[in-house]
Amino acid sequence: MASPTTEPADPGTGQVGRRRFLTFLVAAPTLTVATKLTADAVAPATAEAVVPTLPQPAEILDLGDVLTLSCAPTAGMLVLEMTSDGRARLQLPRAEVGQGITTATAMLVAEELDLPLDRVDVVLSDARTELLFNQLTGGSNTMRSLYDPVRATAATARARMVAAAGAQWGTDASRLSTRDGAVWAPDGRSAGYGDLAGPASRTDLTTGTIAPKAESAQTLVGTPTSRKDARAMVTGKQVYTLDLDIPGANPVMVRSPPTINGTVQKVNNEAAVRAMPGIIDIAVVKTGVAVMAETFGQALDGKNALDVTWGPGTVDGEDNETIKKKLRAATLPFVVPPLLTQYVDGEFDFAFASHAPMESNSAVADVREDSATIWAGLKSPIVAKQTIAQELGLPENKVTVHVQQGGGSFGRRLFFDAALEAAHISKAMKKPVRLMWSRIDDMRHGRGRAASFHRIRATMALGQVLTFEHRVASVETDWSHGLGEILTAYAAKLPVGGNLSFAQTVFLLTVKSPYNFGVTTQLLNEVPLKFHTSAWRSVYSANTRGAEEIMVDEIAKKLGKDPYQFRREFIKEERQRAVLDKVAELGEWGKKMPTGFAQGIAVHGEYKSYTACLVEMDARDPKHPRVTKATIAVDVGKPVNPRGIQAQMLGGLTDAISTTLTAGLHIDKGLPLEGSYSQFHYARQKNSPTDVTVHVMPANGADIGGAGELGVPAPVGAIANAYARATGIKPRSFPITFPVDFDPFPR
Repeated sequence: MASPTTEPADPGTGQVGRRRFLTFLVAAPTLTVATKLTADAVAPATAEAVVPTLPQPAEILDLGDVLTLSCAPTAGMLVLEMTSDGRARLQLPRAEVGQGITTATAMLVAEELDLPLDRVDVVLSDARTELLFNQLTGGSNTMRSLYDPVRATAATARARMVAAAGAQWGTDASRLSTRDGAVWAPDGRSAGYGDLAGPASRTDLTTGTIAPKAESAQTLVGTPTSRKDARAMVTGKQVYTLDLDIPGANPVMVRSPPTINGTVQKVNNEAAVRAMPGIIDIAVVKTGVAVMAETFGQALDGKNALDVTWGPGTVDGEDNETIKKKLRAATLPFVVPPLLTQYVDGEFDFAFASHAPMESNSAVADVREDSATIWAGLKSPIVAKQTIAQELGLPENKVTVHVQQGGGSFGRRLFFDAALEAAHISKAMKKPVRLMWSRIDDMRHGRGRAASFHRIRATMALGQVLTFEHRVASVETDWSHGLGEILTAYAAKLPVGGNLSFAQTVFLLTVKSPYNFGVTTQLLNEVPLKFHTSAWRSVYSANTRGAEEIMVDEIAKKLGKDPYQFRREFIKEERQRAVLDKVAELGEWGKKMPTGFAQGIAVHGEYKSYTACLVEMDARDPKHPRVTKATIAVDVGKPVNPRGIQAQMLGGLTDAISTTLTAGLHIDKGLPLEGSYSQFHYARQKNSPTDVTVHVMPANGADIGGAGELGVPAPVGAIANAYARATGIKPRSFPITFPVDFDPFPR
């Protein structure tokens, strides 16, 4: 294999080698801009040829690549059991929170074993410290990182079944085949996997060469398949954390402070609350005052009755306006002045947004003097285990963390706030606890997407985009859930340099422009305000790329070009252009619309996948716009379960409709005013289009890409663009409709 040092540029094609690119990455933004401030210095001889943009970091190595690399050392440590009743049981070191990974990985196992899908069980692994970085669920990475390891593990199990049958029959294994959960001989004899499970486990068994099926031979993978857990979810049989029957674990709720990170100074009426019906115990912990009762209703009554003197929080003086002011002040300056060229400028505000999963924060904890056991929906269970052990003063091997299926996440369950809080409460009360956050506390004290401000400038000449600069200022996003450790471990291998902050590294490894817009720079600066934040679905891309897609429409208008055709002309990747063409075809781009109605279109690419979205909007009432139709095309390279991909895109569309049009958090005196779904205006059925088409592009030989976060940014841009075309109003603040039209709950 050639060393990277021997990868030169190809003088015939003008391609830049990897090492040379790293040099360009450091030098280009300043040096290149300095030589291209006039139209004649950068514009091509003819207006038809676009000004190429140098590769961006995320085009060479994205966050998903980093996560996959971090998984590689322990990728072979998956556990797949073949049971005596002929079933396969995969222990999945990831968290299922509604994204459908248990079904997709079951499909991989069933495919390799030639086993009916209903005989494959996927369970979530307990926290396994030995997996190192291989148990974090995030970055649209589960299928990218597990596709090959799961297939290889299942192929090994199949090979052992075949070898065991061959040994029993005295037949060469190469003459045997598998189907329907059994090994078959040429003469018609068969042996089920259940009968072979024992013999196949012998350590002296010899197998031939082990390799997964050729992808061309797959019959289940790539077929639209309904979720294995769908019936349980809709019938109430799915077991979530608070459905567990842990002996002695009574209901607990916590009286939270009236501001973010406030502290308990004194409980003024503890005796009176202890005397209330059903109250079992009260304990002060660093996050508030915990109340245990016989029922959750009694615990809720008890915690609401508490009279507490509170100490100050970390952001008590902040509100939406003070935050906007600080973000605007923190925005990095542009490099290119609008001299001698046409230009388009835009400024955009995005409010805080709650993750708002259906299942509020919850956990069960049983902490004893010498051990602790935790049950919770966790996407970073190893870090949870390590942190809980450290804070309880226990050896790590004395803490057991069971990962439960979560009722939604969208990034929230990367953190383990409820699990840690439950552990502290159990230790203080010396009893097992079943902790549930109220919806009010979940929305006000739970983690959310950080507010951000965006300033964008594009310069143009002779029908070309010469420069595209995007400056983002955001409230600090918390990365202390384990991803930071992965980035630290792989810092020397990243094309962005090890001295960048976690946030800047994540930003550069996820955000990229799909267009040849000349010299393109996208930079992030964060303001260290100590709110409760976490990566929200699509992290920085939802707002950053959403704002950019709005600007693309405005650039096209400035140049007198159709938004769809303009994108086609400037898009870099053919796969990106293909999904754009598909939505334009299926969504009938350009058709005549009544007054007050309009279409909007946008694209996005991330994690080796590409999507485009076309929406139709009714904005006859600009204060109450509604998306009436949506068409989405998506290319993930290798769709394991196309039906799951469709569901991901539908979820992304709904998130985009919500946060673009109506859903945000108003901060007042250091706390969100919103405290329920009736106040945080996430899209209802009446706000959702009844006509939605999601077209999943067929497998195309490309590497498998991510899907979980892909579906938000393009709809954000498409919705905003449709609104602008329908109303003539340039949207600049999101959500577009954002009144305080409710009476806030008491603090």
